[in-house]
Amino acid sequence: MADNTKPWRIVAVRRLSKPQLDTLSEIADVSYFEDITTTNRADFMSALATAHGLIGGKLELTEAMLAEAPLLQVVATISVGYDHLPLEALSQRGILVCNTPDVLTETTADTAFALIMATQRRLVELSNMVREGHWSAHISSAHFGTDVHGKTLGIVGAGRIGAAIAKRGALGFSMPILYTAGTSKPALEQELGAQRRSLEALLSEADIVCLSVPYNDDTHHLINAAALAGMKPTAALVNIARGKVVDEDALIQALRRGQLRAAGLDVFSQEPLQADSPLTAMHNVVVTPHIGSATHETRDAMAQLAVDNLVQALAGKGPRTPVNERHWRRTNNTQEG
Repeated sequence: MADNTKPWRIVAVRRLSKPQLDTLSEIADVSYFEDITTTNRADFMSALATAHGLIGGKLELTEAMLAEAPLLQVVATISVGYDHLPLEALSQRGILVCNTPDVLTETTADTAFALIMATQRRLVELSNMVREGHWSAHISSAHFGTDVHGKTLGIVGAGRIGAAIAKRGALGFSMPILYTAGTSKPALEQELGAQRRSLEALLSEADIVCLSVPYNDDTHHLINAAALAGMKPTAALVNIARGKVVDEDALIQALRRGQLRAAGLDVFSQEPLQADSPLTAMHNVVVTPHIGSATHETRDAMAQLAVDNLVQALAGKGPRTPVNERHWRRTNNTQEG
């Protein structure tokens, strides 16, 4: 039953700890859903119909759902990306969207470098060889990997995460750094000696290409058949961005034809990745289940940031990491608190 003494109603979905839920409960009547299924979807929609705030991970929100949520003021997604949300429709309605950048930068960069190491040194393939009982003699050159130190690392998208990956490569492994970005990055160039390139030039020069761009219309299938054909046949592709940044069918074909030596993938066009995907059967492909930010510490920090954003926004104050604050302030005539 709703507590009429509290001014707000919040719907929370996934990833929130008890202390975080307690924080929300101090200011609002909270409806918490560990997951949204066919069994509880009607209950979720009923709660959303009277909600002022929505918070959670992997939020599924459509324009049709918005039409049934007339009181909604703030959506706090526990993620950096917000391509799963109808941002334009939310902005038109004056609904604030907040995300959780920064707190996952280092962890996601760690994941990227783990994939770099795994693809270069064939860690998963050779570990499976041992587990399956096929290590019966000293390994031959057929099992050799490729060095990481000194190789040229190409960063496609030199934002926070891309820059963190570049630092690991340059400072930890003496890797020359190439990057693509909408504007030059003087700090990155000065600190790491990074050099800005066009996408085509980067793909042709880099030994390892790491994707860390946001997903949007401009980056959909940014890495397509033509782009893959422009890479070195000895190169590896690592994707921690979004699955649809890569034309997955074209990638599979490039790997089969030997146009590309290896791939390390944490994201896919369809998630979860289907068990019968050709990618799962390729020894030169490392696949992980979208674990970029999946550590206890980072996920808790992301959730806490989302909680802080939601609480501050409902109080009429400026949240820490808004996405479309201008639309929200204009519609609600909200002043900085």
